[in-house]
Amino acid sequence: MTDIRRTILWVVFAFSLIMLWDKWQIHNGNPATFFPAASPVTAQNSSTNGAENSANATPAATVNTAVDATGAAAEAAPVGETVVITTDVLRLTLSTEGGTVVRTELLNYKQDADRSQPVVLLDETPQHSYVAQTGLIGGNYPTHKTVMQLQPGERTLQDGQDSLTVRLESPEMDGVKLVKTLTFKRGAYDVAVQHDVINTGNQSINPQLYLQLLRDNLPIDGGNAFYSTFTGPAFYSEAGKYQKVEFKDVDKGKASFEKQADNGYVAMVQHYFASAWLLNDGIERENFVRKVDANFYTAGAITTLGQIEPGQSKTLNARFFAGPQQEKMLETLSPGLVLVKDYGMFTILAKPLYWLLDKIHSVLGNWGWSIIGLVLLLKIAFYWLNAKAYASMAKMKALNPRITEMRERLKDKPQQMQQEMMRIYREEKVNPLGGCLPIMIQIPVFIALYWVLLSSVEIRQAPWILWITDLSAKDPLFILPILMTLSSLLQTALNPVPPDPMQAKMMWFMPLIFSFMFFMFPAGLVLYWLTNNVLSIAQQWVINVRMGVPPQFNHPFKKQPAAAK
Repeated sequence: MTDIRRTILWVVFAFSLIMLWDKWQIHNGNPATFFPAASPVTAQNSSTNGAENSANATPAATVNTAVDATGAAAEAAPVGETVVITTDVLRLTLSTEGGTVVRTELLNYKQDADRSQPVVLLDETPQHSYVAQTGLIGGNYPTHKTVMQLQPGERTLQDGQDSLTVRLESPEMDGVKLVKTLTFKRGAYDVAVQHDVINTGNQSINPQLYLQLLRDNLPIDGGNAFYSTFTGPAFYSEAGKYQKVEFKDVDKGKASFEKQADNGYVAMVQHYFASAWLLNDGIERENFVRKVDANFYTAGAITTLGQIEPGQSKTLNARFFAGPQQEKMLETLSPGLVLVKDYGMFTILAKPLYWLLDKIHSVLGNWGWSIIGLVLLLKIAFYWLNAKAYASMAKMKALNPRITEMRERLKDKPQQMQQEMMRIYREEKVNPLGGCLPIMIQIPVFIALYWVLLSSVEIRQAPWILWITDLSAKDPLFILPILMTLSSLLQTALNPVPPDPMQAKMMWFMPLIFSFMFFMFPAGLVLYWLTNNVLSIAQQWVINVRMGVPPQFNHPFKKQPAAAK
């Protein structure tokens, strides 16, 4: 039993060192040693062309810049003009070149610590490109590269006004005219986009409409070397459910997602925020994702409009979403859209935990105190499990002198030592794993809570007290991580010392190693772990006293007293 536990501890210890070294390499700008990822590349201005004349071909994706003869990035002459539409929550920039969304600013969310500028989600600059495009394929029809005519009208949502409409019209191309009408609503991050396809020619046509999101694969700002979140395309359908697509899988041609659907959406996801094209259920569409050059990727959907006779028109309504991953809002916009806030395999536990956290916040009004309140409720819910674990630890602690004496006496007879140890455990009715199993049951719950705190945009830039002005950023004074480290060491000191001296030393090294990561973690996560540690120490202390095992502070160099003979 001791050998097995020692092996497990060494495996955990070795793997932890590997992960820490790998993350440290990345943190210092070096390539990963053990778990290499796709290397970040510098955004390169480019122009690509794709097949646009077949039902199975994805549309061309283009960035409005070019590479000069020397290979240096140079901005191309702008095509068309841009117009800025402002609502109470959104500032969106449209290009008359295809009616492309080239910039979105989320006015209620601030970009930096000084909170002077709003979050920019979509943007098109020489350094970064992330845009939303639509157009027609199936002929020489208007695409996202066609310069459209912007119709006169209001550009700012006025006080007392609930909606605002912007209209763009394309020139006729092969007897086809495309009209885009965008409707903005107060308080909404989704924009209704109506596509009217008009046959102005003398022959019937059968065009297809594409909706796509294009972005480079550059990492978003504010990343951390010790934890990572997903950035990239995602698809949802009733058949395939929520499917994320890694950029590296697109590179390898291994992207896996539902290609044909009549419901769902296509999205670009990043930490806290997302964009998506939403089509109504019942509309057949072909989902696609492709790499268009060294740095750029498109994800989208193509839908067939059906035959349009001369002088007739057809309308297809879609919605474009660009905003925060607020669960309540996402649930009302489209089925499955809430899944862009990704809790991974712990979703079944994370969603009720977020619900409970949100309810506590509605009472306390502060996310920091709400985190403490949630951990307190979880500790109450798991009180009896923890009590069993700490009771088992207390019994083990009481037996430590006897075990230590036996190990010393039989150190040259390992087999007899194991048998004698098992006999002592049976006589004293002690399960050596009794302190581990109750804690193991709780681990999925606390990991799920970890992802709730990491993923919730509500906690982004939320203050707690005094120096903690942003629970999603690391503690600027490192007070919480220091307290976290001290609490971990105190908890280790209160636990029984393993009979094996090597195990005893490892039990002290491991909290120190893991505490190092907490210096880079968001303050909200550190607060959650610190609260859990403090409550665990308090409960362990009370149980030890009740069982007549006075709390004592052990350390790996402390010599255990020999058992009385």
